[in-house]
Amino acid sequence: MATRRLGVGETLGALNAALGPGSPVWIKETRTRHLRSRDFLAPHRALQARFDDGQVPEHLLHALACLQGPGVAPVLRCAPTPAGLSLQLQRPAVFERVLSAVAAYATPALPALPGQRVLLHCPALRSSPCALRLSQLRTVLVADHLARALRAHGVCVRLVPAVQDPHMLTFLQQLRVDWPAASERASSHTLRSHALEEVTSAHDGRTLSPGILGRLCLKELVEEQGRTAGYDSNLANCLVTEDLLSVLAELQEALWHWPEDSHPGLAGSPDTGTDSCLVVHVVSCEEEFQQQKLDLLWRKLVDKAPLRQKHLICGPVKVAGAPGPLMTAPEYYKFRHAQVCKASALKHGGDLAQDPAWTEIFGVLSVATIKFEMLSTAPQSQLFLALADKNISTKGTKSGTFVMYNCARLATLFESYKCSMEQGLYPTFPPVSSLDFSLLHDEGEWLLLFNNILPFPDLLSQTAMLDCTAPGLHITARTEMMCKFLVQLSMDFSSYYNRVHILGEPRPHRFGQMFVRLQLLRAVREVLHTGLAMLGLPPLSHI
Repeated sequence: MATRRLGVGETLGALNAALGPGSPVWIKETRTRHLRSRDFLAPHRALQARFDDGQVPEHLLHALACLQGPGVAPVLRCAPTPAGLSLQLQRPAVFERVLSAVAAYATPALPALPGQRVLLHCPALRSSPCALRLSQLRTVLVADHLARALRAHGVCVRLVPAVQDPHMLTFLQQLRVDWPAASERASSHTLRSHALEEVTSAHDGRTLSPGILGRLCLKELVEEQGRTAGYDSNLANCLVTEDLLSVLAELQEALWHWPEDSHPGLAGSPDTGTDSCLVVHVVSCEEEFQQQKLDLLWRKLVDKAPLRQKHLICGPVKVAGAPGPLMTAPEYYKFRHAQVCKASALKHGGDLAQDPAWTEIFGVLSVATIKFEMLSTAPQSQLFLALADKNISTKGTKSGTFVMYNCARLATLFESYKCSMEQGLYPTFPPVSSLDFSLLHDEGEWLLLFNNILPFPDLLSQTAMLDCTAPGLHITARTEMMCKFLVQLSMDFSSYYNRVHILGEPRPHRFGQMFVRLQLLRAVREVLHTGLAMLGLPPLSHI
């Protein structure tokens, strides 16, 4: 039996190639009503553009029905229908291939380039937590999630700035944001010398304030980069300060000296050059102008400044129902935490917030609520926050609480099986190779595998995709994809779990179907846990 992981991308690629040269025509079906009869469709209109009257030659139909190749799912049938060319896979064979190698579907589809390095810079972390605005909190969460996705993809990531404020470090730990700490600032002595050679010390004939070295003209540099680069046309001058030089010194130090465990052959070696590193500044739209100044100042003062600097601009955050005019990030966390405690008290009774056993659970639920709110919208778009209680309910299908609730349901299911097995009600789990995957015929089971488990490696790769070759200053990221995926996975699992009884009566003739369903849900659990890890969230065993 072939051992290579099946892939949606590989299957679509082979299907399109089988029809000959031309634009892609095949699409993967996702809706339940369509999946009852087909898995892939070549729409009739697309076929009309490729073939006379949309009629696919018989020899091509035969080739599609016998389609094979690395990573290509086995085909059951391919036939013309009023909607177009419909193709259905050999579902038992697909179930067997995927569920016999569960761990393989919780890793990215495409490996990273050898030695690829990314320096993520999040300026918002230079402030204190009490001054952290919600738009800045959004940049922190986007940068943290992006770093996790890149590292899972094999990319070497450096995070800047290293946080010095102990209160900020405590708040980041509360948010389960993994960020480095620092005890002292990088030296800016060399940069200061260069800056003094470049700046105009006089400021309209007046003495400059302490901490200000002078004014630097950026107009020529902006023109040199070109209008299409995306720099603000008003960037003519920059007031060079000690604080700006300190920021540049830390960036330069991080760029030239990577940690010992960062990547084989790269650690501590400036000879690797700055051209091989991508610098991504993750900033709010309010901070964009200031960050462009820093970008240009770096290019102006440092001969070997990185050529590839990109700006990931996060849109504004609008709040409805806030208790005050300007809510800070810590206030937002406390507000959500109080709502989680209140909802749990209504569900379980009593004041669980005083119970140490529930302290960590409430913390995880609060962070899950915040991260799913902040990350479910594409970072470039404006974000609307509704602070109503319904957003933290386990019954609301769009919240992080709902995802964590279903994570706990899965944990409870497997714990129930384990306890029943120890009591002798169920046998031990048999080898996966002995399972009969033809017993998986419920439409909800195929939905979980085809829409969630099978495409997950491609999703992991897409969340780590940064188009650094595109022209211009700005870059986009798909940090919203993971939250949306986990919500949909939870909805599909919840619908299936509510309808299908997994652990039935302990009767031997039912064990075969029970075990194959448990193996499917093992894969769901593996994918769910991997997705949560990309958000810095641990799995919960109960809520």
